Amino acid sequence: EQPEVAVERLDGVTRERFLRDIYPRRKPVVLTGLELGTCTTKWTIDYLSQAEGSKEVKIHVSAVPQMDFLSKNFVYRTLPFDVFVRRAAEVKHKEYFLTKDEKYYLRSVGEDVRKDIADIRKQFPILAEDVHIPEYFEKEQFFSSVFRISSAGLQLWTHYDVMDNFLIQVTGKKRVVLYSPRDAPYLYLSGTKSEVLDVDNPDLEKYPLFVKAKRYQCVLEAGDVLFIPALWFHNVISEEFGVALNVFWKHLPAESYDKTDTYGNKDPMAASRAMQILDRALKTLEELPEEYRDFYARRMVLRIQEKAYRNDYG
Repeated sequence: EQPEVAVERLDGVTRERFLRDIYPRRKPVVLTGLELGTCTTKWTIDYLSQAEGSKEVKIHVSAVPQMDFLSKNFVYRTLPFDVFVRRAAEVKHKEYFLTKDEKYYLRSVGEDVRKDIADIRKQFPILAEDVHIPEYFEKEQFFSSVFRISSAGLQLWTHYDVMDNFLIQVTGKKRVVLYSPRDAPYLYLSGTKSEVLDVDNPDLEKYPLFVKAKRYQCVLEAGDVLFIPALWFHNVISEEFGVALNVFWKHLPAESYDKTDTYGNKDPMAASRAMQILDRALKTLEELPEEYRDFYARRMVLRIQEKAYRNDYG
């Protein structure tokens, strides 16, 4: 049985208190009672449809609730925004791409996906006026504001981001399961994503170590803001049709990040270089017979642990 911890909920936290008491702890926390603007009451299905009209949006469409970015079990389709909002809010569809009960997911992107970063003020300017983003960071740290809409029942794969972020739940309800960066060895990673799709009923024959990962969980109601520190893994289920906004900001100096990163999920430059060096070191070990390889690989692991592991994790 996986150990489970409820994510702490704190009401009316000011910027000063966040930066002084909460931010340095580097743990997720749900902030309630923050001033988010008129979006929490205004953003009905009718209003959303009218506000941004029929401009085209690119969406993920999945025949099953668990969307998997590794096997790509979804298709990309384009719909006018107003049509998309209405469809995403339905449970059964009269018009559909794959099946009557397919799920929809919009993650807003920049105009040119390769170069431009998602910013609600540019992609959805009318809706942006209704939102007051809690700026608990400096202006120059801001990276992106990602507008998201999900069908009820949709589950997103477990992954980490390399920047800090606020997940602002504007309407609807989400369940979020999180795992500490320290539990990475139990999450069967492929890049930034975990192979364990169903965190509630994992295949323990295939993923036996997964039970060791400590599970942090919270339910976000409309108006709640979840602080997700960089490198914390998160898995999100939309329990209802809902609209959210993610705000990412740079925790490290700006030059630490990959300039070509438009999604905020490419490893910092130094980490990428270190991985490349490690791959070369492992390739070098292949020149030795197995018994020697095993011995020196274990010594390398010990050296990494001594030099780089933290010993003050709570």
